[in-house]
Amino acid sequence: MKISTKNKIDASFSMASMTDIVFLLLIFLLITASYGPQVLPVELPSSTNEKTESIHVNVTVTAQLTYYVDGKRVVFNQLHNVLQDLLAKRSSKVVVLYMDKSLSIAHMVKIADIVNRLGATVSIATEFEKKYEG
Repeated sequence: MKISTKNKIDASFSMASMTDIVFLLLIFLLITASYGPQVLPVELPSSTNEKTESIHVNVTVTAQLTYYVDGKRVVFNQLHNVLQDLLAKRSSKVVVLYMDKSLSIAHMVKIADIVNRLGATVSIATEFEKKYEG
């Protein structure tokens, strides 16, 4: 005698709920990954050091041909000696050049020549200009 049941067990598995969970986790991770430690309110301990060493040396030239090295005014004739002293103390030999856009390229070449003779590399600071795509 054969006995049959009306309710049959379906052995298939629907992945729809699993994909929903995976997508929610992915969205959560993408949103939280953009937040770093700078978002967390942390009070840092104090130190007796006045300054931390910056990675590179900043040279700024104004439109009036006033020279500044790391924010301190320097005469052009002393620029070589000042840069030599600062680069000797730094592990990274990079000089970032901030020049007024009204100055000629000759002023930049003079400073770049000094930096190259000291064995450092020159990086020119620029301002980001957003292109209009209309």
